[in-house]
Amino acid sequence: MLVSRLFWVATLAAIFALSASAQTASGQDTSNLPSAPSAALEQQRPPAPSPQPQQAPVKKTTESKPQPPVIESLDVKPRPRPQAVSEAAQAQPTAPKQETPNTPGQGASGIANEGEKPYTVKVPVNEVNVVFTVTDKHNHYVRDLKSADIKVLDDKKPPESIRNFASETNLPLRVGLLIDASNSIRDRFRFEQQAAIEFLNQIIHSDRDQAFVLGFDTTPEITQDFTGNTEKLGNGVRMLRPGGGTAMYDAIYGACRDKLLNADKLRNASISGPLRRAIILVSDGEDNQSRVTRDDAIEEAQRAEVIVYAISTNVSGTKSRGDKILEAIANATGGRAFFPFKIEEVADAFSQIQEELRSQYAVSYKPADFTADGKYRSIDIEAVNKKYKVRSRKGYFAPKSETASAAGGQ
Repeated sequence: MLVSRLFWVATLAAIFALSASAQTASGQDTSNLPSAPSAALEQQRPPAPSPQPQQAPVKKTTESKPQPPVIESLDVKPRPRPQAVSEAAQAQPTAPKQETPNTPGQGASGIANEGEKPYTVKVPVNEVNVVFTVTDKHNHYVRDLKSADIKVLDDKKPPESIRNFASETNLPLRVGLLIDASNSIRDRFRFEQQAAIEFLNQIIHSDRDQAFVLGFDTTPEITQDFTGNTEKLGNGVRMLRPGGGTAMYDAIYGACRDKLLNADKLRNASISGPLRRAIILVSDGEDNQSRVTRDDAIEEAQRAEVIVYAISTNVSGTKSRGDKILEAIANATGGRAFFPFKIEEVADAFSQIQEELRSQYAVSYKPADFTADGKYRSIDIEAVNKKYKVRSRKGYFAPKSETASAAGGQ
């Protein structure tokens, strides 16, 4: 009996000893157990950066001001010189001419010459129209001259005949207002804008006149196309913002070639006869960006029969190189250059231009020994009274016989 109890006691003690040993071993190994594979990878992977909210692109300070809408940017490409065109034409074989009669405005094929922009048939090819101004020694306008009071020379020769002569105080106007918007005129810009708007309000009559607004710095851009609505024209002037270089020659060239040369297309059905084409140029005359030259700009103005009136923005008190350039352009086209050294005089310059545009004569004549060869022909108009001074464009380009186009245009 005693032996049986001792056996059971020994057996239970052995069981308790094994159990305690297992628990101890289990507690010691817990901290050394490997983590699950996914958990191990998470510990080794560097923490992902927290996502940052997408930021809107920051605008440059120069773009903070509203940009004016541009109706048209003039892509100025110089017109080939007449001699170069002639040589190119001679180099190509020409087909024999058809004997089919041509209708006005059509080439030998009977199809309108749409590619030939410079001229439009409105009068015979050998008739020239010229608008001119006469002043006395006090620079007052002379408005009562007759045909016998002037002498006309075309290519250094008297014309074959004078077709028409009239004092034209109310010719329909086609005006391009060209405003220098470069950095060089920033100080006076706002005042000149206001003076230009006032000028347009006074000179443009919506029933017969039209104008457009063109601003130029590095490139010429139209902010208001041809219209007789002075409110729209005023808004076009206000849209201009100063800044950039100066492409003045490009502006004159493009305005004449792309706008004023074909201004007769804007003629009302009730209006006939000559148009008065003019550019009002507000600039310091200093060009540093143009692709065409000053001579190119003058030549294109003469092709389009455009009178250029220049208002200098130079306030130095003395004539600058730019002022002389403005004067040369104005003189070559029959216009005038104004030099308002005080800002208050800018409005006076606009007023004088307005008076001159309503104080001009128009003469049409048939040149002697005229040849439709595309060459330049000079115009000289003088008053019989030597005390009077006549201002007119200095010449024109004869049409080419292939285009059957008008020398003087309308």
